[in-house]
Amino acid sequence: MTVLDPRASEPGRVLTGLLRPTPNSSFEGIAMCRNIRILFNFEPPVTEEEIHAAALQFVRKISGFNKPSKGNEAAFQSAVDDIASISGTLLRSLHTTASPRNRAEEMAKARARAVHRFSTPT
Repeated sequence: MTVLDPRASEPGRVLTGLLRPTPNSSFEGIAMCRNIRILFNFEPPVTEEEIHAAALQFVRKISGFNKPSKGNEAAFQSAVDDIASISGTLLRSLHTTASPRNRAEEMAKARARAVHRFSTPT
């Protein structure tokens, strides 16, 4: 099922993600932030800075703040630190039999997808 995104700047833009019914509406869209990247199973392994950056993006996304006000700054930073800590624990605990992904190859794939997505049809 397709749901039009009322927040979209372009008419007819579709909301992507999982769809589920809610009590007050027929469907609610749940989309993942495109800036949050997969951090597991890379060679070289993820760094603490990358984990912190992902936690910051997550807190920004769910709070709606790019930079919190002075009154919310402590809660915002505490949430970033907590999520970074929990994420680091998770990533160190995960195991896989798959071979590690190469960062350079994954970046090249992402660039190719972006070129395809944002190219103008001729």
